[in-house]
Amino acid sequence: MTATPWLPAHVETVTPLTAHARSLVLDVPGWTGSLPGQHLDIRLTAEDGYRAERSYSIASFGPGERVELAVDEVEDGEVSPYLVEEVRPGDFLEVKGPLGQYFVWREDDPSPVQLIAGGSGIVPLLSIARARAAAGTAQPFRLLYSVRSAPDALYADEIEELRARGIPTEWIHTRLAPPGSPRAAGRVSLAELERLTIPPSERPLIYICGPTAFVESTADAVVAAGHPPLRVRTERFGGA
Repeated sequence: MTATPWLPAHVETVTPLTAHARSLVLDVPGWTGSLPGQHLDIRLTAEDGYRAERSYSIASFGPGERVELAVDEVEDGEVSPYLVEEVRPGDFLEVKGPLGQYFVWREDDPSPVQLIAGGSGIVPLLSIARARAAAGTAQPFRLLYSVRSAPDALYADEIEELRARGIPTEWIHTRLAPPGSPRAAGRVSLAELERLTIPPSERPLIYICGPTAFVESTADAVVAAGHPPLRVRTERFGGA
């Protein structure tokens, strides 16, 4: 088996997404493209030779040498503060990938799809939603996005626009609800999860991504609601 090589990546654009997150578009000569939902590894090398590697989800999809990432700064993290606060267009990184064949969406799978994101777990799910919207299929898709508050939501405007492209979105605000919201802030309940997502009778493929505790509790809840465990795909992350 041939090991995936590290590739040079030049930062093309940097765009703020929230007060603590931003997207990076990389130009990666030799990149073969990625499936919706995949991730990559980033390697940083300091002047003294010290190296740090972390994995990040890919927001873009498809062939080509441009790769879009979204990085949410983790307090006390080692790599994410640098990527959010310091990296500028023209800077050099190294990347390896794409990685992962499990947490991906394939256009030839006709299953309904339920996406459930917690915080920056929206990134690979946005990649899947973008692919579905680009495919122009009538395949049922729904998105449930749990965030602390509206200003913490990544890609909020684009996610709202997905409604017009056949992907209804439900918002859960856990700490501060927007003015006029019919729902008070708080974690999603089992009753809400059952009401706001595709029911088990339609046998959706469910993708859940977010912090470990969110993913574990949500996956347990959807299985308790009657979804077969083999139809539930999860991806989780910790500090970086």
